[in-house]
Amino acid sequence: MFNPTRDQVRDFFFATWRKYRASEPLEGLETIALEVALQHPEYHPVLDDPERYREQAYFPEHGETNPFLHMSLHLAFEEQLSIDQPAGVVARFAGLLERAGDRHAALHQAVDCLAEMVWRAQRDAAPPDANAYLENLEKRGRK
Repeated sequence: MFNPTRDQVRDFFFATWRKYRASEPLEGLETIALEVALQHPEYHPVLDDPERYREQAYFPEHGETNPFLHMSLHLAFEEQLSIDQPAGVVARFAGLLERAGDRHAALHQAVDCLAEMVWRAQRDAAPPDANAYLENLEKRGRK
């Protein structure tokens, strides 16, 4: 899924969670998606109720977190780590991890950087700026 729709993303997480609950085997990215979901127990009720949450709107300007976006960013970052793309992301994450002392806390810092890069690219109608992203990760690792 290189450019999935909102429904495809949600259905992917719902299907992965359903398979997990039914003790069915997972494939490919489903394994990583499950790890992400398990790290977020606050989203388990959402994943347990696809009929209720498939069409749910989320409003960040009202302080609402979109669980599907959040988990997707986690998934994307795990993929970046697995191939060190953009080059240097693994080293920058190591700095975040050392500073945070907790992998999940470091992941949330990294996901915030990733979300900012995506937001800026969308706002500016420009390609994502990998250099600014890596600099942001590095700064957070030094603070």
